[in-house]
Amino acid sequence: MSLYPAAAFITSANQAGQFVPDIGAEVAFAGRSNAGKSSAINAILGRKDFARTSKTPGRTQLVNFFSLEAGVRLVDLPGYGFARVPRDVREHWERLMEDYFRGRGSLRGLVVAVDSRRGIGDFDRQMLDYARALGRPAHVLLTKADKLNRREQEDVLAVAREELGAATGVQLFSAVTRLGVDQARAALRRFLQGVADAADHPA
Repeated sequence: MSLYPAAAFITSANQAGQFVPDIGAEVAFAGRSNAGKSSAINAILGRKDFARTSKTPGRTQLVNFFSLEAGVRLVDLPGYGFARVPRDVREHWERLMEDYFRGRGSLRGLVVAVDSRRGIGDFDRQMLDYARALGRPAHVLLTKADKLNRREQEDVLAVAREELGAATGVQLFSAVTRLGVDQARAALRRFLQGVADAADHPA
């Protein structure tokens, strides 16, 4: 069952001037290009192939805006992890992210997808720092948890909780087995709670 049955794609942006108007409310999703971010979005929304998935890391190069309901959006941020991309691509990504986080008053929270087998990396921390600087809550999905055994899952979760502290939510997640989907949906709803004027400002 879809969490937001009326959800639909709005537009993609390659620069700040192409962002949708900064009104209503939105939650952004970030993650390394191979962390399973798009699969996580699809699982959370209950919409197959809603966010673009690919076996080739790095296909999400733009800031993609989706309407969830009137005045409420999901923003799929470009995947990061730059081992195989030119320096100018990485620099463009950094400018784009700075423009996004600096200018989005409608941002209500950030969800970061982290491959549970890799752990939290420098770019993940950078995303969390952006949210922290804005005073916005963040929630980390330790994705692909189905590839770990129970003991490994417990260890990974404990390490992440210790590193992130109580201020940042963190959970195990698998788009394959649906582990943690309900918990992630609850985090999304929590970020969007109290948006009293969202319905008056459609995307």
